[in-house]
Amino acid sequence: MSETSFKLVNETTHESVELPLIRGSIGPTAIDIGRLYKETGNFTYDPGFVSTASCRSAITYIDGEAGVLMYRGYPIEELAKQSSFLEVAYLLLHGNLPSVSELEIFETEVGRHTMIHDSMRHFLRGFHYDAHPMAMLSASIASLSAFYHDEINIEDPDARRLAAIRLIAKMPTIAAACYRYSIGWPMRFPHNNLDYCTRFLHMMYEVPSEPLELNPIATKALELLFILHADHEQNASTSTVRLVGSTGANPYASIAAGIAALWGPAHGGANEAVLKMLEEIGDPANVSKAVARAKDKESGFRLMGFGHRVYKNFDPRAKILRDMCHQVLGELGVDDPLLNVAMKLEEVALNDEYFIERKLYPNVDFYSGIIYKALNIPANMFTVMFSIARTAGWIAHWIEHHETPGARIGRPRQIYTGSVRRAYTPIELR
Repeated sequence: MSETSFKLVNETTHESVELPLIRGSIGPTAIDIGRLYKETGNFTYDPGFVSTASCRSAITYIDGEAGVLMYRGYPIEELAKQSSFLEVAYLLLHGNLPSVSELEIFETEVGRHTMIHDSMRHFLRGFHYDAHPMAMLSASIASLSAFYHDEINIEDPDARRLAAIRLIAKMPTIAAACYRYSIGWPMRFPHNNLDYCTRFLHMMYEVPSEPLELNPIATKALELLFILHADHEQNASTSTVRLVGSTGANPYASIAAGIAALWGPAHGGANEAVLKMLEEIGDPANVSKAVARAKDKESGFRLMGFGHRVYKNFDPRAKILRDMCHQVLGELGVDDPLLNVAMKLEEVALNDEYFIERKLYPNVDFYSGIIYKALNIPANMFTVMFSIARTAGWIAHWIEHHETPGARIGRPRQIYTGSVRRAYTPIELR
């Protein structure tokens, strides 16, 4: 990694300050402004951090202009085609793809930690029956701090790795328990002889009275969704995990904070918003009217699941999911009016010059929502599914922060716009 300098000149005083330029292994150059305030008395202003790099990371690379996404240097297209989710989780945590023996050991380790303490069943009963599963999930993950408080030493690499294994292993168990509680079903224990995604679907839907028969396409689609959602660089929830972790907070509290950040409809809740939009459109015959409303800036109507803040081209994950989406709908033979609306909307958007010129392509949220709907996963569980997958990326970033020499607590600055100094007026004179 080479660094040169960038000269900043004050046009009034003609004084200059040289700031280092930081170059990563690939991607844009960054100006290191760490000394800017000390040397000039000025802050930078960047709402939404659209031009600010908050850290150095070797985990995920995105080129939004070219539509590129890589985990540890591996293109997402290759990982989606050839890897399992746990193989990708191992890659995110360790930096390299596992050998056959390393993957077997990792899968065994995850399997040994899938159970949750029986007390957590009582913990869930404290929620109202119709509580949102994300509320239950966030609180339940935070509660793991209480179960493992004697074993949380964030300075110990082995302890950090154990926490990572626990979170990846227990997240599906807790997620399924939250869902089953919300519908009044008893919790199901994990079958560790099953693979990660099949095990989760059994915990979600299995009942004692009859065996669960899964179409292989369901597990295949879920595996793909988990791989594609495993990490996505410094998004809102990942940045939240790193920020909370920078305070020295334990991994369970940090991941719980990430879950809360993911819940927002502008982030992880976007695929749930897609389904609500499809319900609002209601019928394939109404799609043209909906597209016309979306083009009208005065209408206030927005098509959810199109375009992306980072990708100015087709979201590479959406390209992969589009094929899987049509495969799922074809093999399951689902006859659902909302899915018919979605397919009609996709057809119109991909052929409409308005969308093509603005590169408003269907994104990963559009297709993931359709797939989850086809798999009979309720809308309020969509973001929970996202959380299961993103846990691998979150904990990888949490570990990376703690392994970074000189890492500091996050402390953004602000531009104050409130009142200037005022004299205090006693209450009887106000």
